[in-house]
Amino acid sequence: MDLYLVRHAIAFNPDDSQWPDDSQRPLTPDGEKRFKQAARGLGRLVRSVDVVLSSPFVRAWRTAELLEKDAGWPKPTRCEALEAGRTPAEVLQALQPFTSSAAVALIGHEPSMHELASYLLTADSGHVQLEFRKGGVARLELTDSLRPGAASLRWLLQPKVMRAIAS
Repeated sequence: MDLYLVRHAIAFNPDDSQWPDDSQRPLTPDGEKRFKQAARGLGRLVRSVDVVLSSPFVRAWRTAELLEKDAGWPKPTRCEALEAGRTPAEVLQALQPFTSSAAVALIGHEPSMHELASYLLTADSGHVQLEFRKGGVARLELTDSLRPGAASLRWLLQPKVMRAIAS
């Protein structure tokens, strides 16, 4: 299975006066514009995936919608395990119904994305530090099974690279 870990695009800074519930904080207009182009570049690299699972937080969900529209990926499915603050073990549990899929995309937040990558690569969520920029994507490959320490990192792309591919 190929797992594509996607950090949501550039969102507004936290502001309790505008978004008392941080799950409602949206992408900025510039973040949305930049990620549309990055999604087109990602769509050239990865024609499609079988499943797109997304945090239901507004900024992640909108990122998943842009992947559907601009990369041609499937419509996202809500996945609470990808909400900010959830553990890698919860994500692996949520992935169990999709173990027969060839490619799955997960759209979420930091630090959860690099913790999940570290957990899949080393069985320790704090061992590997990857820089997931907003809108960045990592491709992990799992050849045996969906378990901690079973993945290999194939690539980590910053959004700037994906935008260049789209141009």
